Amino acid sequence: MKAVTTSPTEPVDGPAPAVDVILPCLNEADALPWVLAHIPAGWRALVVDNGSTDGSAALARELGATVVAEPRRGFGAACHAGLTAATTDIVCFCDCDASLDPSSLVPFVRELRTGEADLVLGRRRPQGRGAWPVHARAGNLALARILRRRTGLRLRDLGPLRATRREALLGLGLTDRRSGYPLQMVVRAADAGWRIAEHDVPYLPRSGASKVTGTWRGTWQAVRDMSRVLGDPAAPGGGPR
Repeated sequence: MKAVTTSPTEPVDGPAPAVDVILPCLNEADALPWVLAHIPAGWRALVVDNGSTDGSAALARELGATVVAEPRRGFGAACHAGLTAATTDIVCFCDCDASLDPSSLVPFVRELRTGEADLVLGRRRPQGRGAWPVHARAGNLALARILRRRTGLRLRDLGPLRATRREALLGLGLTDRRSGYPLQMVVRAADAGWRIAEHDVPYLPRSGASKVTGTWRGTWQAVRDMSRVLGDPAAPGGGPR
């Protein structure tokens, strides 16, 4: 093997988008202009507002993004709300904190379209001091090792930048709505026999404090959330098309 609760989306003006980019968002007003400016031409930004109080949703609309409301807090809840609201064959996920450049997803999508992979993940490469705190790296490394024992996948990162096909991902029946959502996606994809690829992407210092891995406590809470996912049996079906 190679390594819901949603709100209706707003109507799309003009040609249908080629790719939907799902951007979970909780108080990211400072980062939104940069992130949305880097969405590839012809793609649609789906900003999933997860209860922001800083005007993120209004700003995203002003900048031309489609906004999906997901009042239930949780990274997985926001990601899944975006997935169910998306309409394109290929969907991508990207953090909304300016730590990752959405344009890095272009070769990921190309790899899916050529049939080389079913799920493409970004392996974060820190750019500059403070881009990836030591405690966050330690938690990620621990999970990667557990994942290897569970699935045999030799992945080095479980980063949020990723691309796959929407219907196939829905078929995996992901249930986690907290920090374990990204890991559950990889575990169930591996169990379903998907071809999973991983490529280096630049990882920049984020805007603001992380809601998940900003502290040791937050990091290890995320690790606990994700560790529970590893014992979850795969959902039936869900194979790539």
